[in-house]
Amino acid sequence: MIVTRFAPSPTGYLHIGNLRTALFNYLIARKAGGTFILRIDDTDPERSKEEYVDGIKQDLDWLGIHWDKVERQSKRLDRYEEVADQLRSLNRFYECFETPTELDLKRKKLLNMGKPPVYDRSALSLSSEEKDRLRQERDGHWRFLLNQERIEWTDGILGDLSIDAASVSDPVLIRGDGQVLYTLASITDDTDMGVTHVVRGADHVTNTATQIQMIQAIGGKVPAFAHHSLLTGPQGEALSKRLGTLALRDLRDAGMEPMAILSHLARLGSSDPVELGRDFDELIEGFELTKFGSAPTKFDVEDLKPLTAKALQAKPFSEVQEEIAQLGVPADKADTFWKVTRDNIETMHDLKGWWSLIRDGAEPDIADEDAEFVQQAMDLLPKEPFDEQTWSEWTASVKQATGRKGKSLFMPLRKALTGQSHGPDMATLLPLLQNVKR
Repeated sequence: MIVTRFAPSPTGYLHIGNLRTALFNYLIARKAGGTFILRIDDTDPERSKEEYVDGIKQDLDWLGIHWDKVERQSKRLDRYEEVADQLRSLNRFYECFETPTELDLKRKKLLNMGKPPVYDRSALSLSSEEKDRLRQERDGHWRFLLNQERIEWTDGILGDLSIDAASVSDPVLIRGDGQVLYTLASITDDTDMGVTHVVRGADHVTNTATQIQMIQAIGGKVPAFAHHSLLTGPQGEALSKRLGTLALRDLRDAGMEPMAILSHLARLGSSDPVELGRDFDELIEGFELTKFGSAPTKFDVEDLKPLTAKALQAKPFSEVQEEIAQLGVPADKADTFWKVTRDNIETMHDLKGWWSLIRDGAEPDIADEDAEFVQQAMDLLPKEPFDEQTWSEWTASVKQATGRKGKSLFMPLRKALTGQSHGPDMATLLPLLQNVKR
């Protein structure tokens, strides 16, 4: 059975880049009838906050991404220590004592010599006496001892990959303060939880190489890895600079529809065109990792707006009835109001403006050259209540009285009644207007 996972750190709210990873793993699991695990990476007690855990769950739930089970890494610290002991017994885990400043100096020296900034493993030559002395001065951190050989795997998106472990520093798995870092927790969980497929960003490729060795060292089965391209801004800029506007809760507050977001991310960067999906089943059926490329993928929040508008146009009244009632639209007019306005909104927020216009009337927009014509037309406008025949009957009488036709007839009347040059069909809008300014 296929098992995937999404492992966010609760140090902030989900953003569009996180969601892409979550969605890919979710779609893979659902397409195979497998299991999707939400695994909260909360091993950092200082930065992890429960409000972010709740926020992550709320955002995923809003989008319809439902997990099969939740795991908390903070509840598995004893298990990580067992694996650390296992690695020590295998002589694959060693204690180091360099300070961040000392490590930085080593890196700079290697770079100045034109060499890759790989840790020199000097801690391996420390005697027991030297280690005891250093422990009196500072806390030690622990590194995994890589076998310096080529690490090869077939990536689900990038194809055949090969990384020379000698070009990579032995990864730190436990900090000097005892905090278990992501890599140790992740390989332990993936092994214990039977994770079969891991999809994540291309910035993790090197991490994957080291994790393959670590999983093998503890006797685990290596998952099938795939690394999707990283998202950039619309001009190719780093998305990280714009995450303040791309948090899922901000997109929700801006009125973006869940299916618009999901449809966009499920196709963006693939060989398939981005189209609005009818439902999750359609997204699942059409999803294939092999359709995605490796090039950085541009994401523009503006692209969500036409998809959101299209999603709203397809919504039946029953799905928006409560929101329309909250605007104050009378129940006997609510269904008609939705049918009249839904093709003229980008988000549900736009309904407020249309209801305001219908309820209170609009400030007429009348060009000087149309003022006399509009006044003549208003004198011919029948008394309320209007019906769906009123517009055609009225404009016919105005045409006969003034000789105007086409756009020069209809546009000034629309702008006089609504203050806008665009909007719903006037034949259907006019019967809703409650305060026409004659």
